[in-house]
Amino acid sequence: MTQSAEHPPIILASASPYRKKQLEAWGLPFTVLPPESDEATLKRELKGPPREICQKLAQAKAHSIAVNNPKALVIGSDQIAVTHEGEILSKPGNSENAVHQLMKMSGHTHSLLTGLAVIYQGQGILQVERVDITFRDLVEDEIRAYVKQDDPWDCAGAYKLERFGICLVREIKGRDPSSIQGLPMIALTEAIRELVGHMPFELNPTVLQLAPGAPHA
Repeated sequence: MTQSAEHPPIILASASPYRKKQLEAWGLPFTVLPPESDEATLKRELKGPPREICQKLAQAKAHSIAVNNPKALVIGSDQIAVTHEGEILSKPGNSENAVHQLMKMSGHTHSLLTGLAVIYQGQGILQVERVDITFRDLVEDEIRAYVKQDDPWDCAGAYKLERFGICLVREIKGRDPSSIQGLPMIALTEAIRELVGHMPFELNPTVLQLAPGAPHA
């Protein structure tokens, strides 16, 4: 843990608009730098249990930015969906693939694994959050209507629970539901406290700006 009179600059090593939106909700100043790692190649080359693969992908993203930004706190994250049969699902990319993935998960419980890597001053913390999601028994027409509505082509598992994807769900189990959107916020706060020694608002409350949509006193 490093104690500092100032909170370090924060860099989100991600091109995901969903992770960016999550971090914006804190009202913290941060910079977005898409990772320089080749995610597609890494996913093809990495072997091992899904949890380990997810962790390594998050680490590669954070490291690719941290190496040139040693004074920043760098956040990297990756997410994969794993079916009840152990198959790893990538982002569907188009509507037909999305329908196919959702049909596989209909009536079953799948796991959404979200890897987090936080690097600061040469130290790093790695974490993988698991959320188990059970879908209702879905018919193809229902799935196609959902895919047309939400366009979940860029999401692991082919759904957006923050939108109408929640209508597909029967049950959710996990420590940190925020990880479903791509960034596990509980694990992130734990990592920041461990590496920096405090959250920004504990050092200087004026650093925060009320996020759009946040409740006012």
